[in-house]
Amino acid sequence: MFRTHTNGELRLANVGEQVTLAGWVQKTRDKGFMVWIDLRDRYGITQLIFDEDRTSKEMIESAKNLGREFVIQVKGEVIERLSKNKNIETGAIEILVKELTVLNESITPPFTIEDVTDGGDELRMKYRYLDIRRNPIKNNLIFRHKVAMEVRKYLSDKGFIEIETPVLIKSTPEGARDFVVPSRMNEGQFYALPQSPQTFKQLLMVGGMDKYFQIVKCFRDEDLRADRQPEFTQIDCEMAFVEQEDILNRFEGLTRHLLKEINGVNVAKFPRMTYDEAMKKYGNDKPDIRFGMEFSELNEVAQHKEFGVFNNAELVVGIAVPNGSTYTRKEIDKLIEWIKRPQVGASGMVYVKCNEDGTFKSSVDKFYDQEDLAKWAEITGADKGDLICILSGKSDKVRTQLSALRMEMAERLGLRNPKEFAPLWVVDFPLLEWNEETNRYHAMHHPFTSPKPEDMKLLDSNPGKVRANAYDMVLNGNEIGGGSIRIHDKETQALMFNHLGFTPEEAKEQFGFLMNAFEYGAPPHGGLAFGLDRLVAILGGQETIRDFIAFPKNNSGRDIMIDAPSKIDKTQLKELKLKLDL
Repeated sequence: MFRTHTNGELRLANVGEQVTLAGWVQKTRDKGFMVWIDLRDRYGITQLIFDEDRTSKEMIESAKNLGREFVIQVKGEVIERLSKNKNIETGAIEILVKELTVLNESITPPFTIEDVTDGGDELRMKYRYLDIRRNPIKNNLIFRHKVAMEVRKYLSDKGFIEIETPVLIKSTPEGARDFVVPSRMNEGQFYALPQSPQTFKQLLMVGGMDKYFQIVKCFRDEDLRADRQPEFTQIDCEMAFVEQEDILNRFEGLTRHLLKEINGVNVAKFPRMTYDEAMKKYGNDKPDIRFGMEFSELNEVAQHKEFGVFNNAELVVGIAVPNGSTYTRKEIDKLIEWIKRPQVGASGMVYVKCNEDGTFKSSVDKFYDQEDLAKWAEITGADKGDLICILSGKSDKVRTQLSALRMEMAERLGLRNPKEFAPLWVVDFPLLEWNEETNRYHAMHHPFTSPKPEDMKLLDSNPGKVRANAYDMVLNGNEIGGGSIRIHDKETQALMFNHLGFTPEEAKEQFGFLMNAFEYGAPPHGGLAFGLDRLVAILGGQETIRDFIAFPKNNSGRDIMIDAPSKIDKTQLKELKLKLDL
């Protein structure tokens, strides 16, 4: 065998044993008459010693010639270290090497294989197989495995069955662009890669499977960012004969289980908030509730003076930043520059310093007196020493801008503790949203989301006011999962397609298989999908998903390690009967 033990398991209790180890050379320390080597594998590091008094000169010379990342095998005796290393689990012992075999040599790596490396993101992604040897990436992948195993354990114990669904499917409009795959055997026709297994899990409910889950790859051809990849992984779930409350309780239980088993955190409460409340209080539908700074509307107390910026605004809204009055004018000017960036798009900001002596200093002192500013402080809940930041303009736009400012201030003030977890259900989303470009309504989630029964009467008269039986799980300001109660009868589904602008013919062409299935007794059903990549990252104390994915793509959707996407051979194009028009 190549090894009797791993490089992370030997202890003082093993002293005197003859062992065989294998791994990569992490580091070599040459003292001339003595050589030490740190040998690394997935499990840890073991120090090897080559001693002139107890080791042949030939073997010492061989040890001196070992380079970083050489793969070696050694046989020797476990001895107690004189100078112990408390930073590694094997730090009390070392191996007195008696035999050394080089299993494979290595050229010099392009970056150091250390916890803190000199390799940039693109370089590490190009040599991802080397990056995975580093503890941060290795531990992230092990962490991801633990989360996935706990998910499978919990859902299996609750009676869910893991079922695989197809990867080559029919292209259906679900919001993002599909990745398409040409079919050689069906000339001029294409498969699509699934954006989600949505229709298949509904068909499984029609099939009587009752409780389904799957940890599944999904694909969306959309613009990328730190927490988005063109291929991502969902914990996809569906249940039959359930109402919304059943689903919220079940997956609240899953989240509570993961927080307890993975992070050792007990979370007693999962508060609920309507979509409208989230937008009004926080300016987005995935608020971080680990800290305050809730929005306060100031129209009534700010639009009575000669300040045109406020008077002409649809909404005047502010937040109280704790202990922010210490900001200098220069620091506030930099903050105003920050919110004027194109990514935020605000035209400016009004501020009020709440001084410790109870007075106020504002950028609009010319228009508002101390009594006015005191009312602003009362409404925003600002205390002495706080800073009130106020934006104004069109309601939707200004809420989005203030939300960005709120998160930025929380980051600067250290209020987003990654070891603190604050879950939240956001419910009662709009069923439809108006698209100015297409001049029609689109499904806010997908076309199979059920309207609230009490809002059905509004579908014809005021479709924008119809609420969906939809819900999102939010954790620390990130949407980690979302779902809905589905439409399960063909009449309601046909009505929904009609409001989304599908003709009966188009609906049949796109979703005829599902409509046909509803003819055979579809049960009431609903479900939820967690984004596994994002969930794992947040449980791991981070918000970017890339380092929790074994082989991620960059911000252009490229895998720079294998150089994909890439051109295909002309023979393949001919077989597929495709021509390029570039």
